[in-house]
Amino acid sequence: MKITDALGCMGWTGFFLLVSAGIPIIGPLISLLTPLPFLYYSTKLGFYQGIRLAVLALFSIGIIVSVVGYPQLMLLGVEFGFLGLALSQLFKKRLDLGQTVFLGTVFMLLLGMGFVFFVALSKNMGPLEMVLSYLQDHLKLSVKAYEEMGFSQEKAIELEAYGKIFMNTISKIYPSLVVIGTGFTVWLNVVVSKSLFRVGNLEYPDFVPMDRWQAPDVLVWVVIVSGFALFLFSGSIRSLAINVLIILMAVYFFHGLSITLFFMNRYHVPSWIRAGVYFLIIIQQLFFIILALAGLFDQWIDFRKINKRMDS
Repeated sequence: MKITDALGCMGWTGFFLLVSAGIPIIGPLISLLTPLPFLYYSTKLGFYQGIRLAVLALFSIGIIVSVVGYPQLMLLGVEFGFLGLALSQLFKKRLDLGQTVFLGTVFMLLLGMGFVFFVALSKNMGPLEMVLSYLQDHLKLSVKAYEEMGFSQEKAIELEAYGKIFMNTISKIYPSLVVIGTGFTVWLNVVVSKSLFRVGNLEYPDFVPMDRWQAPDVLVWVVIVSGFALFLFSGSIRSLAINVLIILMAVYFFHGLSITLFFMNRYHVPSWIRAGVYFLIIIQQLFFIILALAGLFDQWIDFRKINKRMDS
């Protein structure tokens, strides 16, 4: 292990973690790339050397974040470090893109559930109860901050009422949001690592091009069953159906996004137009629904004629 590798892993990991606490809104998004240094160096040096480097980097960063007053970032660093090491092993399995993201997401969810359960147990609380209590505390702090800024009592009460509605909604769909957020984190690191591996002359898995990816056909039946359960049942079964449908909507959104990318590549759309398209998708929820529906109906319509070419 070279000193430059150790400094590189520690430097980039420390940067990704500290930027999440120092820069609002954009910082937490950048911190999602924290697994990249662990993925890169464990692929470059080998898995066991990667573990040694990860332990050294996390130990050093743990001291730094404790000194600067952000000890909670250490838990995030450990979790993302495990994800980076796991992805390096999945890359060696020569799986397709969907399988890699799926297994990485499952691993991350199990690891995160273990951490949450451990922390909740130390506080004599249930995992979901602890998360909702954390969100409730932030809601109260937000209301208090608005009151200190000079907002009227009526506005503060109205904000608190909206906050209760928001909390009630979040409590019902929180599992699906966790799954989607975790899956997005894994997907983001898998995609971004391609450029990083190219710079470091490392072998990147031969995934199917992003513009030809499609969701497994069997998911259509899951959508149908969940849709019937949503209207025919109530209680916990209905809540489960809602969460499953939200997760599948996210999967088909990426399917629809790959269709969009396919046609932009086919017609050589300029970069500035692509950036505008992506920006509209981000800010306008209607495009999210359209892309999800496009991904769902692509199972039958085959917009890109991929299945037709495969049959030929």
